[in-house]
Amino acid sequence: MKILLLTPDSPFPSASGAAIRNFGIIRGLHQHGHQVTLLSYADDIRGHAASPLNDYCHAVALLPIPQHSKFKRVWKLVTSAQADMEHRLYSEAYQKQLKRMLDDSSFDIIQFSGLELGCMLPQILAQKRGAVVIYDALNAEAELQRLVAAVDRRRPGRLPVALYSSLQARRLKRFEREICRSVDAVLAVSEEDRAHLKRHNGAPLYLMPNGISADDYAPPSGQARGHAQLVFTGKMDYRPNVDAIEWFAGDVFPHIQSAHPATTLAIVGRNPHRRILDLAATPSIGVTGWVESVLPYLHSATVYIAPLRMGSGTRLKILEAMAAGCVIVSTSIGASGLHPDLRAAMLLADDAEAFAQAVISLLDDPDRRIKLGTKARAAARGRYDWSALMPRLLQAYEDLGLG
Repeated sequence: MKILLLTPDSPFPSASGAAIRNFGIIRGLHQHGHQVTLLSYADDIRGHAASPLNDYCHAVALLPIPQHSKFKRVWKLVTSAQADMEHRLYSEAYQKQLKRMLDDSSFDIIQFSGLELGCMLPQILAQKRGAVVIYDALNAEAELQRLVAAVDRRRPGRLPVALYSSLQARRLKRFEREICRSVDAVLAVSEEDRAHLKRHNGAPLYLMPNGISADDYAPPSGQARGHAQLVFTGKMDYRPNVDAIEWFAGDVFPHIQSAHPATTLAIVGRNPHRRILDLAATPSIGVTGWVESVLPYLHSATVYIAPLRMGSGTRLKILEAMAAGCVIVSTSIGASGLHPDLRAAMLLADDAEAFAQAVISLLDDPDRRIKLGTKARAAARGRYDWSALMPRLLQAYEDLGLG
């Protein structure tokens, strides 16, 4: 099959959950003999000459990420009925490149990744020429914004942000519904997301979880983990991640340090928000910013934490940590969407004291850490390796009359 894939950021290097997912899909489709053409935004389009995307794709077109000023985005919010995500990734250059690709070639599938690229759907529908159009829903975005607003309403001084999120949630619900009703199929990354998206009464929904190539995360033989090192990874200007670390650092970490004063926290990920950078003033907290690879941090982690209080989908950060053999403490929201085998391989806690006690119990028990880490790695490999997931995507294509 000939497949045109539109993505919000370059699948390689894989610096976001969307990129990890899309790189796995591209590699899997190539391995199964399908021809993929990629159109994507990228932070730096100059360094891609040696990218493996060139080996896995028939053609690759990368464009600079559009720069919309905060003033312009707020003005659009005030003067229109659109959600911010409806126009955040719009660029005339991307649309013109899409038009050229659709003029020059016919495709069996046109698949776009994430609600933000819904801005390109009118162009796709106008030129699809019989192609099946698939929306790969990275999140149930309207529900995610509703949860963000609910959390912010509980925090003093965050009411304006909560009101903004509530407005966004209503507008996203309308936009998400329009997208789901305009395409031929929707991919959901978890059962929970599929239930939320089903409410739009739109196109057929298929479950296609996030995945990893588990072998890429295997810890080196003889690798020694730290004695009291906590690790969190993720894109650190993403609101659920910022909220998670602020809550952990303020409400949870002090309880842990009272029992284990030498405990340190490494916050690993690109674009740290100003409030995250401020945490680095505490000697026991390190903020790395962008790193070439998260693997050294995962392999040295004593405990990996996922203190998420908002979000949707399947947390790729948790899948990566499990594949790296980490023992994990997560909130229920952080573990939502994961198979029961994976939930059974981690500790779950939702309030500050319980979360702290879960971490302390693992710091006190090296044997239990080894046992849970081994169990987590086996569960991630068995349930979320791309070798187990690609047949689901190919079956969805077959159900749509393709293959």
